[in-house]
Amino acid sequence: MKNNGVIIRRSLLPVKETIDKLSEALSKNGVTIYTRINQQAEAAKAGIKLNPLEFILFGNPKRGGEVMQENPVAALDLPLKIIAWQDDELKTWVYYNDAVYLQSRFMLSNEVTELIDMDPVVIRVLQQ
Repeated sequence: MKNNGVIIRRSLLPVKETIDKLSEALSKNGVTIYTRINQQAEAAKAGIKLNPLEFILFGNPKRGGEVMQENPVAALDLPLKIIAWQDDELKTWVYYNDAVYLQSRFMLSNEVTELIDMDPVVIRVLQQ
């Protein structure tokens, strides 16, 4: 699977606990969790079997506002998203957009790109 512009990190926790920890850490950093979707449960309603897969949509209006002020088209990828899913070997993976990819995609300055760089937070949470 080719994942241009996507960062992939391994979590040692199950999907639900991974998303719980990420949501808690983001909230403590002034981020609003707009929604959390259990994609496995939603797919099951349609008769589709998925391994555990959860999604959070989140943002910080001040930071996101500064990004959109620089380039309104960046709203296509805002609020930010993270997914955690379990593969067939029962390993949990965390996926999210690379800030450098978003910088290139929307021609953002380094200063604004730093505002949406989730990698340091995700790394810190996954190492706990």
